[in-house]
Amino acid sequence: MPHEGGLLQASVIFLLAAVITVPLAKRLQLGAVLGYLLAGVIIGPQVLRLVGDPESVAHFSEMGVVLLLFIIGLELSPKRLWLMRKAVFGVGLAQVAVTGLIIGVLAVVAFGQSLATAAVLGLGLALSSTALGLQSLAESRQLNSPHGRLAFAILLFQDIAAIPLIALVPLLAIGGAVEGGDSGLVAGLKVFGSIAIVVIGGRYLLRPVFRIVAKTGLPEVSTATALLVVIGTAWLMETAGVSMALGAFLAGLLLADSEYRHELESQIEPFKGLLLGLFFISVGMGANLSLLLESPGLILGLTLLLVSIKFPLLMLLGRTLGGLPTLSALRLGAVLAAGGEFAFVVFKLAQNNGLLDSRSYDTLVMTITLSMAITPLLLLAISQWLKTRPQPAKVVPENLRAIESDGPQVVIAGMGRMGQIVARILRAQDIPYVALDTSVETIEMTRSFEQVPVFYGDPTRPEILSAAKVGQAKYFIIAIDDAEQATRTAAVVQRLYPHLKIIARARNRQHVHQLLDAGAEPVREMLYSSLEITRRALEGLGLEAADVEHKIQQFIKHDEQLLAAQHAVREDRAKVLQTAQEARLELSRLFDEDRITDPAQQKA
Repeated sequence: MPHEGGLLQASVIFLLAAVITVPLAKRLQLGAVLGYLLAGVIIGPQVLRLVGDPESVAHFSEMGVVLLLFIIGLELSPKRLWLMRKAVFGVGLAQVAVTGLIIGVLAVVAFGQSLATAAVLGLGLALSSTALGLQSLAESRQLNSPHGRLAFAILLFQDIAAIPLIALVPLLAIGGAVEGGDSGLVAGLKVFGSIAIVVIGGRYLLRPVFRIVAKTGLPEVSTATALLVVIGTAWLMETAGVSMALGAFLAGLLLADSEYRHELESQIEPFKGLLLGLFFISVGMGANLSLLLESPGLILGLTLLLVSIKFPLLMLLGRTLGGLPTLSALRLGAVLAAGGEFAFVVFKLAQNNGLLDSRSYDTLVMTITLSMAITPLLLLAISQWLKTRPQPAKVVPENLRAIESDGPQVVIAGMGRMGQIVARILRAQDIPYVALDTSVETIEMTRSFEQVPVFYGDPTRPEILSAAKVGQAKYFIIAIDDAEQATRTAAVVQRLYPHLKIIARARNRQHVHQLLDAGAEPVREMLYSSLEITRRALEGLGLEAADVEHKIQQFIKHDEQLLAAQHAVREDRAKVLQTAQEARLELSRLFDEDRITDPAQQKA
């Protein structure tokens, strides 16, 4: 019982610290990551000592990084990487390679480090903070700017590069410790063997498992299955002596093209955010503040050295390889000049494998933390300076234009007969779209004909909409057969994404009123087919095609006016009936006038 009480008390402390410090940090425009780090410093053994064992927390909180890498794997579909290949594997690779080389050489020449340690230091410090960078761009609404798209591409490559780097650290340690045996070869074979098991097992087992779970319709089972896949794969890889993060990344990559990708992402996201926050809190708890007080010159000097290396290098790469104008390259450098959260993971792993001692690790943690702390201040200073300068015309570099179409322009909810027709025409016009459906049979049938972007997910769930990147779309088309669900979907989408144009399938006139109230533009499913049948019948009875078209257009206009009038009094049944009777008389009068004014009908 005491142990349970201590665990409960620690949970309260962590949550309370996060609730207080993170909103405060965001209010000060410092970002959530720094808020978590500050919370860890305050409750840790260096300040208030509310939690005295950072190591026990850090081991559990590493699951946040594992879940983050799983979601990164889900995002990296081959098609998406191909669209962004020039920016990701061109500028991103150059940034990591050149920065790593410069810092690595400096570590050997100026600080006397071994080649293995210098390689870890160079590549680890070349990484930037994905969480801090993307959040800063999102808060300033610059994600879709040229430097924002290039920053995203570089961060994407860094996330990819972090995976082999994490796997490389134990091998570097083995290479430094073993003089000439087969241990390095054996370790390498274990790595590739465990990866092969995950790849083969994932390809033939994961999709059938998710298909069975989806058919149960139980959200809690879906959540448990998603966590089982991530944690189970991570455990398997760790058992084989490979990084847990690498296993999670591979599991995500295997499911990147799966129809259950958005469902998985929506299930994992809340756990990822919470555990990743806990990871940053544990890093803050482990920060050696006494080291900063003992050697402030060293820590501040290393921080400035890191930023002064990465900032101009990023500017240069942005200008030369990215094709950015000078001011955009300046913003790119400011966003990515700091160290990143993956460096914490890499350096902690390096310490555990004997490549770094405790003091070096503490120094690196403080350096990266301070570099992240000054990033918002650097961005603020640049923003204030740029306000005093005339802004040049925005030009999107050629190698970044493909990234603009990365998100869907149209989202289709419901892939029945109507949704499939819409999807086929959009696909024929090369308009990027994403479709959501909750019928496993419909999804499998649609995908069996052609590889279309239809995914399993309930469009009334905000986390599913977020995972499907609905916010990037221009149109949301509701082709759901169930009228009540269609209305709920329209209301949710309108509330969360008011900028979207919503076009919805309406079952009947009453459903039209409900969709209008929900903020959607209704299209009656039977109206146009009924009018086409009428057109063919009238023409078959001898009426001229032009006269038939005129009457049909008259009816459409008249019926739209009637709908608008009934919508205004829809709560009063007597008034609705009255407007319907008046409308029938008005329509008869219009057609009678046509017969009087039409010479051909007068002769007849």
